[in-house]
Amino acid sequence: MSQSYNRGLIEDFGRWKEFSAGMWAWIFHKFTGWMLIGYLFTHIAVLSTAIPAAAGETMMLAGEEVNVYTGTIQGLESLFIIRVLEVGLLAVAVFHILNGVRLLMVDLGIGLDSQDRSFYASLILTAIITVASVPTFMHGVGL
Repeated sequence: MSQSYNRGLIEDFGRWKEFSAGMWAWIFHKFTGWMLIGYLFTHIAVLSTAIPAAAGETMMLAGEEVNVYTGTIQGLESLFIIRVLEVGLLAVAVFHILNGVRLLMVDLGIGLDSQDRSFYASLILTAIITVASVPTFMHGVGL
């Protein structure tokens, strides 16, 4: 009638050692996609501060009266952790884009035999772009 299939232990955390580059690419792509969706909701929440700003509401920031939206953005940008998160957002977005282009090429039949190398190349290129952007993101932040 029906056959039983032994799927192994769900708690077998040692299986990650057996993952190929393709599995890691899939995991990273899904993770970065979810991170970008989470950022989208956070971004919308911050942008919603522009609603009172449209009515002309102001706030005091460092002894100066500024627009609510401008004050919110300046307040966030002055925090070190926000700058670090922005660097992380760049890394997530760059990897997701590069891996998406890699997947598009594979779907088109280009580079089928070099999928592992193209995945590693996207990781390396993401690291280079992210590290090169750190001075720009950290410029002017108070530690």
